[in-house]
Amino acid sequence: MTQLQKYTWLIETIRKAGKISLEEISERWERNKDLSDYKPLSRATFNRWRDAIFDQFGIIISCQRAGGYLYYIENPEDIDEDELRKWMLDSFAVCNLIGENLSLKDRILVNQIPSARNHLATLLEAMRENHVVTITYCGFNKTKSHKFPIEPYCVKLFENRWYVLAYNVQYHGMRIYGLDRIEQLEITDDTFKLPKDFSASACFLNYYGIIINESDKAERIVIRAFGEHIPYMKSLPLHHSQKLLEDYGEYADFELYLVPTYDFIMRLLHVGAMVEVISPASLRRTMKGWISDMYDLYKND
Repeated sequence: MTQLQKYTWLIETIRKAGKISLEEISERWERNKDLSDYKPLSRATFNRWRDAIFDQFGIIISCQRAGGYLYYIENPEDIDEDELRKWMLDSFAVCNLIGENLSLKDRILVNQIPSARNHLATLLEAMRENHVVTITYCGFNKTKSHKFPIEPYCVKLFENRWYVLAYNVQYHGMRIYGLDRIEQLEITDDTFKLPKDFSASACFLNYYGIIINESDKAERIVIRAFGEHIPYMKSLPLHHSQKLLEDYGEYADFELYLVPTYDFIMRLLHVGAMVEVISPASLRRTMKGWISDMYDLYKND
């Protein structure tokens, strides 16, 4: 187990408990042989981890002296409101959980993300110091590779693939590239200045996935979900702007504000007749066109 996994275990243990004594933390640690090899967690080790957690994550573990020296997370909002930090802690927490149950490895199935292994570490290294990188890239719709420099602004995980949003030096514009389509990536000595007003979250704010077009405007979209798909829409919103307008029992209407890009349309088609676009009319026509093309593939059967 790595130190980061140990820190995550401690954070999650305290978060779940709300308030907990060091004795109980040590008992939980000691009970898990895969983590502790049945050895207790000493106060000195706990204090070192506590300091390291603050340095690395900015999470404050405080002690309530009244009532028996109980430890708690002083700033839980910093976890809940920071999407990257929350995702990272959740990911480590899942890794810890699986690590504690390796005896079930043949009964735990996961999806692989090969693009993370190939170039993500090198790309993040370049991003830390704002270094230009040269990539050899071959898009899915291309027959040959091209080599060119980019300024990596941010990375995004979407549907089990990593992407980099970058400024293309040759085309003088923003482009997005799938890491699994990068054949080679090299960090150069050249550096770039990240615009002061750049916000990764703002770039994707009005979009469903990774396709962005600054010339398109977000619009109000109303989607009707039917039957069993209603709880799916409620429990896992398609977009952060999604809100329930009305639940009629047999169907429910949801409102979203975003740009209806290709990947959003593909997501709607993915669930078939379980959803219907109510408005705008332009998106209904687009959906109808795709559905008509699909029907043509099977109409002669």
